[in-house]
Amino acid sequence: MNTQMRRLGIALLVCLFFVSCNAEKKPMQSAASASAPGNLDGTQWSLETLAGKPVIANSRATLTFPEAGKVAGNGSCNRFTGSAEINGSAIKLGPLAATRMMCEPDATNQETGYLKALEGAQRFEMKNGKLYLYASGTENPLVFHSAR
Repeated sequence: MNTQMRRLGIALLVCLFFVSCNAEKKPMQSAASASAPGNLDGTQWSLETLAGKPVIANSRATLTFPEAGKVAGNGSCNRFTGSAEINGSAIKLGPLAATRMMCEPDATNQETGYLKALEGAQRFEMKNGKLYLYASGTENPLVFHSAR
């Protein structure tokens, strides 16, 4: 009987261990899904306006959040990547690293302004299916539409 009680006790402890481990995971998962409306992870955006000005014709300027803490995209001609810190509606992007391919002058000018604005990003909001990114040094936000 002593051996059976010991086995039962061990089995109970093992069960409690797995239940407590599983219980610890659930709040983190539900917290992530609760913040989903403001969560940028896994989203892809195309730039519509850069600080109040429409993007150049056939612009390929994009912004992607492939995973937590990462940002990537196309500056208009070159690809870029970097870090992303998001806390509520506050956002900090960069430093950004970009390729250096030869581009058309209009694309180069737009890309320079776009990457500078991204590195100056301070806050964001999502409304009506668009992403508004507010950056230091610009009166108007960068406006993006979903690329998916």
